[in-house]
Amino acid sequence: MDQHSMEMHEAAMLYEASSTSKSGSKIRLLIVDDHPIVRFGLSTVLGLQEDMVVAGMAESGAAALALLQGTPIDVILLDLRMPNLSGIDTLKLIKDIAPKARSIVLSSFEYDEEINSAVKAGAQGYIHKQASADEIAHAIRRVHQGKQAFPKRISQQLANNSLTAGLSARELGILELVAKGLTNKEVAKALAISQFTVRNHLKNVCMKLDVRDRTEAIMEAIHSGIITVT
Repeated sequence: MDQHSMEMHEAAMLYEASSTSKSGSKIRLLIVDDHPIVRFGLSTVLGLQEDMVVAGMAESGAAALALLQGTPIDVILLDLRMPNLSGIDTLKLIKDIAPKARSIVLSSFEYDEEINSAVKAGAQGYIHKQASADEIAHAIRRVHQGKQAFPKRISQQLANNSLTAGLSARELGILELVAKGLTNKEVAKALAISQFTVRNHLKNVCMKLDVRDRTEAIMEAIHSGIITVT
């Protein structure tokens, strides 16, 4: 199905949703993702749930906020990584526009600090984009009931306030030294390890933070609160 066909399908679903949701008996959903195939897939799956109705779909945070001003929504499925207005920034603005709506963040990644930032911004749940239809529906129902819907590991870390994006203690130590301006040679000397080991640790750090180099790793770690530089 091409993009035009998907957009036509979305419009048809929204028309049906606007009629069905008048009864107020179903969980009214808003799907926000910049990829049409994701919106189409979620709307198709969730449209089969007897207690849910897709009341809106948006391709960006700005479009979602505009829709929320005129459409009653119970649960929002929100992509974390979108251009222009990110999922985190959108979450912060949703509080003012639709304070009664509950949000579940969507992502292809499971970075601890990113999820932690989403929780601080108001998210009540997290769903991996590869989750099954049953898992997604279960999370929506829990959040609609006023509960949280996070993977067990994330729930435990949220409770313990120990989110580190999966970085080991050694990786954190090396990243903090690099952030202070030390070279690989200086880090190796300070920690009594080889430069080869330092380089491998930094490579793992970049992979876990989904960044290209050490400079981006430092910026991401500071922004996410993983490390602080004094």
